[in-house]
Amino acid sequence: METVTQGTRNWLQRAVELDSTDSFAAAVRAEFEIPPGVAYLDGNSLGLCCRSARSAVLSALAEWGRFGVDGWLSAATPWFDLAESVAEQVAPWVGAYPDEVAVGASTTVQLHQLLATLIPARPERSVVVLDDLSFPSDSYAVAAQLSMRGFDPKRCIRRVPARDSGLVEEADLIAALDDTVLAVLVPGVVYTTGQRMDLARIAAAAHGVGALMGADCSHSVGVLPHRLHDWGVDFAVWCHYKYLNGGPGAPGGLFLHRRHHGLRPGLAGWWGSDKSRQFDMAPEMTPAAGAGALQIGTPSILSLAAVAGALELLNSVGVDRIRARSLCLTRFMSEHAREALAGLNFTQVTPEQDERRGGHLAFSHPGAARVCRVLKREGVVPDFRPPNLIRLAPAPLYTSYEECARAIELLADIVRSGRHLAEPGERERVA
Repeated sequence: METVTQGTRNWLQRAVELDSTDSFAAAVRAEFEIPPGVAYLDGNSLGLCCRSARSAVLSALAEWGRFGVDGWLSAATPWFDLAESVAEQVAPWVGAYPDEVAVGASTTVQLHQLLATLIPARPERSVVVLDDLSFPSDSYAVAAQLSMRGFDPKRCIRRVPARDSGLVEEADLIAALDDTVLAVLVPGVVYTTGQRMDLARIAAAAHGVGALMGADCSHSVGVLPHRLHDWGVDFAVWCHYKYLNGGPGAPGGLFLHRRHHGLRPGLAGWWGSDKSRQFDMAPEMTPAAGAGALQIGTPSILSLAAVAGALELLNSVGVDRIRARSLCLTRFMSEHAREALAGLNFTQVTPEQDERRGGHLAFSHPGAARVCRVLKREGVVPDFRPPNLIRLAPAPLYTSYEECARAIELLADIVRSGRHLAEPGERERVA
């Protein structure tokens, strides 16, 4: 960094003081493998590796070596039961009963399964409401499932645009609901802006017109509390590799409210069988009870082991402490940014109200892609999202206040000095 102003020193001094009194954070941070020499603020794309996850994977490898095929029944947690074991551990993180949760396939496959199971062929109910900021894969899955039922996605997907603020308002989603709507699918936290959605309010409104309500909680699970069952959400999906730190490509999870149990899985596979009958190899499937029936194929044991290991650490901390620290970190960054980025053409898109904010902050800037490249080269790992968003995610389990302060100061210094203007203008590849 080229200059250190008095304001910078004050913010950095405040950050150091906050870190020095945060013994909980220091102890938990020590459990993570943090890339050397950088402030890692991209945990909302991929959480870092923790010791318990690494240990669990190594143990699974050792059991594979020791038992071979017998590991399905002889491992410490038999591989045959591992998906159910992980689902039981994840259930409290989404506010669900264990029989409402299943893990194993990727997040998008889980969404396809839920849609295939829940979307009936009802011409009078063919509309699915999406917000304009939904993660693209959600839109692709909805369009594919509608097409397979003979519906035209261009006609049957009703998109609710963001307002001039860059946010999607719950009132606009609710206004889009009527008796032609089959389902509404919204994010728990919008992946671009960091806006937290009121899932309970949207679920109540959807049910009021006879529609289903679903949620993609990939950017909210692990960083804030959920009560999917109590909120009345019909179905939900999420990944385990962001705030849950389950590793790259970790299997996704799904939630199916108990009111929908007993439906035949839309995409049937042998791993969704009643476990007591699975090896009967019968030509007709006997589905498991609850959400377990929506499992399809054999899960990746090594990937599940990483998720199980990460959950050991997460469970020792608890979601309430995680949410409290997350809010403190993002509030600190927001207040710092309001001062340090003034006059530099930045706009914080993420809501400032605690109850409307997820775990990351998003700033718009005309040169966002170029700024992100310089940030990364100079020691801060951010995330760029087209066309003009810089996302900074202070992961509450391992990010320090000092890293947050230095990231904001570097962001200001890059733009103030014009270093980003020397970068090529092509769009940055995003993960």
